[in-house]
Amino acid sequence: MSTPAPVVVSLNNPPAFITLQAHMLAEERRYPGTSGHLSWIVSALAIAAKTIAAKLKNAGIEDVLGDFGSQNVQGERQQKLDVIANHLLIQLLGQREGVAVIGSEENDELLMVEAEAGGGQRFAVLFDPLDGSANLDVGGNVGTIFSIFEVPPGGEQVLQPGRRQVAAGYVLYGSSTIFVLTAGHGVHLFVLDTAVGAFIRVQRDLRIPASGQLYSVNEANLASFPPGYQTYLAQCREAGFTSRYAGAMVADVHRVLLKGGIFLYPPTRKAPTGKLRLMYEANPMAMIIEQAGGLASTGHGPILDLAPDHLHQRVPVALGSADNVTALLRQLAAQD
Repeated sequence: MSTPAPVVVSLNNPPAFITLQAHMLAEERRYPGTSGHLSWIVSALAIAAKTIAAKLKNAGIEDVLGDFGSQNVQGERQQKLDVIANHLLIQLLGQREGVAVIGSEENDELLMVEAEAGGGQRFAVLFDPLDGSANLDVGGNVGTIFSIFEVPPGGEQVLQPGRRQVAAGYVLYGSSTIFVLTAGHGVHLFVLDTAVGAFIRVQRDLRIPASGQLYSVNEANLASFPPGYQTYLAQCREAGFTSRYAGAMVADVHRVLLKGGIFLYPPTRKAPTGKLRLMYEANPMAMIIEQAGGLASTGHGPILDLAPDHLHQRVPVALGSADNVTALLRQLAAQD
């Protein structure tokens, strides 16, 4: 019997099977002198995402659906899975070297993590543990959104403008579990392969279409939107746009990122400064959209340039394809 020829793998043409962890390690190798902490932080976020996805899959069986019986700092009713996801993320991130500060939608204040000996880069990780949790009881899409900043020596300026984010991303829990990430050099999409228990990169350097025929907004609030938004949305309907609104920012922004169009949460009479939170909803989504070639605005300027006042600050949000956002801003300026 003849001996089979050896299989030769060329290092110049690596396989397409790239995990999230391998992707992050490769990104950090591009920048000599980095500590490697960012990879470990993203790894913790991935472990949390896989655990949350498993909880969601068996949510009805394990009795983790429904009201937890308390309110968060926002005055919103907490779902059981809000609390579970929040605890999980805090526990995992708190054990990661390099994490100095943790901030969550579900906690009143920032949590400070004791520094490890040895120094090096230290980061603040801010997140919405379970965006759209009102969808849980009806089997709708939910997600996790996160933002990562480097903390300057001495811990000053923990809350910084979104332009200073070093990484941002979200996880969409749906028919598959999707992890979208940017570390300032393009937007990359990973899908959880449950057979191997890893997020696999399926798209790199995502680009949002320059324009789209889709808008995503809660039109139940239309009557209380400022006139410029009402006029713009009327123009969208006249132009035959499609309306899609899932009630979870992650799901709505993900659709706009892939298909083009615009996502809106304008000011309303009930929420005159906007409803979405700057630090762990608007900033990370704005970074992703801008890295993909789109625009993200408060209606008066780029979201990423806004200096924060506090952890739970709210802002109006308009983000998506450059042409669509530009058309909205032109209409807002005309009716100021």
